[in-house]
Amino acid sequence: MGLLDFMMAEIAMDLGTANTLIIYDGKIVVDSPSMVARDIRNGKIIAVGKEASLMHGKTHENIKTIRPLKDGVIADFDASEKMISWFIKNIPNLKKNFFTPALRMVVCIPSGITEVEMRAVKESCERVNGKEVYLIHEPMAAAIGIGLDVMQPKGHIIVDIGGGTTEIAVIALGGIVCDKSIKIAGDVFTNDILFYMRTQHNLYIGDASAETIKIDVGAAMEELDGAPDDIMVRGRDLLTGKPKEVKIAFREIARALDKSIQRIEDAIMVTLSLTPPELAADIYNTGLYLAGGGALLRGLDKRISQKTDLPVFIAEDPLRAVVRGTGTVLKNIPKYKSVLIK
Repeated sequence: MGLLDFMMAEIAMDLGTANTLIIYDGKIVVDSPSMVARDIRNGKIIAVGKEASLMHGKTHENIKTIRPLKDGVIADFDASEKMISWFIKNIPNLKKNFFTPALRMVVCIPSGITEVEMRAVKESCERVNGKEVYLIHEPMAAAIGIGLDVMQPKGHIIVDIGGGTTEIAVIALGGIVCDKSIKIAGDVFTNDILFYMRTQHNLYIGDASAETIKIDVGAAMEELDGAPDDIMVRGRDLLTGKPKEVKIAFREIARALDKSIQRIEDAIMVTLSLTPPELAADIYNTGLYLAGGGALLRGLDKRISQKTDLPVFIAEDPLRAVVRGTGTVLKNIPKYKSVLIK
């Protein structure tokens, strides 16, 4: 067993629509966009992660940038496998090895995933030398990453707003009591901003610019304490075809995102309405926890708090809450056996 353990590397992976994070040896060794650039002529992958994301929207006809995951699940099997393999091969400590070690992996998946999609994730991991592959639902990993004791007979509600999906789950006794997974998340916010810029300012911008707007002036409410400064956005004028620049304030983005945020609020209300009364009593005391990149949207916690009448807490470093939880499970698989999916 000792020799086998020596030959086996343990990694925890948050395979996300927008970003992939990997923990090895207790440290986050990969935090990269989930994107690959492929040469169409020979099908070769020419860049992965940050390099590929810099190419996004700037390629010529022979190069195509692909996001292998859509709505939290694998959309392009071949590209996702090559991406996972590339990330693992580039983990600094594993690079030193003469041979590729067998891997013990814990990987997060959305809670609304089907059996077929689950198998696709598992097979992708097995093909990159994963000998023991365990899967865990994202909200459960987020709860553990936030530092909640999920094994207690106490209810907690987690809202994990990622790139492709928003996962809402009520957790107690190491299991998900009721959950809802909706395909309204960071990518939809980006599309809302693209649409708003086209319709209100006749400005055609790319995904990367919309992402920057979301990060710099994104807001969930039109009234904010400590509002961000206006920013200048450049793109192509749809009427003249010339490059142009417009000034954007956070209030405009709050209006652009309003409908999508409403749908997230509605999903939270549906989940709360399905919660057993004893757990609802716990949640009234413990409040609601926000994780994922979407939790960084200014004023979102306040808006959800007004809608649900619950205290809302944002996880510290919400982008990494899920992978931190996955890393905790990896360190203590026997303890968390019940939260892993067979």
